[in-house]
Amino acid sequence: MKIIYTFSIAVLIFIISGCQTIENKSEETIKKENEKLSKFLQQPESELKTVMGEPDKVERNDNGSKFFIYIKKKYTITCERKFEIDRNKMVVGFTSKGCF
Repeated sequence: MKIIYTFSIAVLIFIISGCQTIENKSEETIKKENEKLSKFLQQPESELKTVMGEPDKVERNDNGSKFFIYIKKKYTITCERKFEIDRNKMVVGFTSKGCF
């Protein structure tokens, strides 16, 4: 009985440490992605297009802002980067989903 208890504790510790490793790696990846994309903030739309190319989609909202959407696939996972462009053609925000 003591062997089963010890084995169960060892497996539990292994699972918890594995989950923490995955969480740490994903947080690091998200941090790098945000650092990369934040360099475009307060830059002109033309700079974004120079580096990222033409967007896959362009959406507009009622406030006069545009959203440039860049979509890529990697390992069957869709990466979507969305940049908000204000009326002055400056990048004022971004979101990123599924990018690593």
